[in-house]
Amino acid sequence: MQVVTEKSYEKTIQKSLSPWAIARRKFMKNKLAMVSLIFLLIVSIVSIVAPFILTQDITKVNIGQMSLSPSSEHFLGTDKSGRDVFTRLLYGGRVSLLVGVTCTFLVILFGTIIGSIAGYFGGIVDSILMRFTDFILNFPFLVFVIVLGAILFGKLSGVWVIIIVISFLSWGGIARIVRSKILAEKENEYVLASESIGCTSSKIIIKHLLPNVLSTIIVQASITFASMIVAEAGLSYLGFGIPQEVPSWGNMLSSSKEPDVLQYKPWIWAPPAMIITLTILSINFIGEGLKDALNPKS
Repeated sequence: MQVVTEKSYEKTIQKSLSPWAIARRKFMKNKLAMVSLIFLLIVSIVSIVAPFILTQDITKVNIGQMSLSPSSEHFLGTDKSGRDVFTRLLYGGRVSLLVGVTCTFLVILFGTIIGSIAGYFGGIVDSILMRFTDFILNFPFLVFVIVLGAILFGKLSGVWVIIIVISFLSWGGIARIVRSKILAEKENEYVLASESIGCTSSKIIIKHLLPNVLSTIIVQASITFASMIVAEAGLSYLGFGIPQEVPSWGNMLSSSKEPDVLQYKPWIWAPPAMIITLTILSINFIGEGLKDALNPKS
């Protein structure tokens, strides 16, 4: 009589599952990644529904309630203009997360297209695209943000200006990673078989090559998401990001540049600093969980 152990039973189940089902099981077993995912979902949902649950005007200046410490009326106090910090924190999450998600999508999309074309075709196409990528990677980020922001200012809203600028300057690393993966994958026999039966280049890239590098793209997307939120917060803190009249976590954090606020009024800058830190940590933990779950060697 054969004894079935728990470990052998688990291996039997895994053999009957698809690679994506196995990856999902591995990810769900990562407690830190799951807690981070729940936290990120809560922050996103609360930020999205903020206009429907909060009725306070986030732009109205109230001189009589300037820089009030936390109380029952104002959960996290008020800022220098008398605006409720908690309300602005939720509204700020809408803008910061919008910038992060949109920039990540554009960066992954553009980087994947450039990297796939360069890696598959090679030769002169690869050389031209990679030299253009090198040009983007070597461009001074802050200088280009200021110049391009000044050119687009007035033609687009401030939020979309920063999204376009950050996205345009951040896709180079993704393109290089995708290119290296495509170069390795295109030497496999299934690609040669697809070419021999007359499949078009676009069909081979989309249906055969990209699905095999999708796990790498997903992990890079999580890392990029965190980087985009940090970029928006940093640029807004320096005064080159989201316009000051639009609440974002970076704009709220910019008030800490004043010594009086930094030293004696921590309730103004500490909440956005804490939520940025926790959000970035959550995204990084989710990325690590995805990396472990999607790693075929694990």
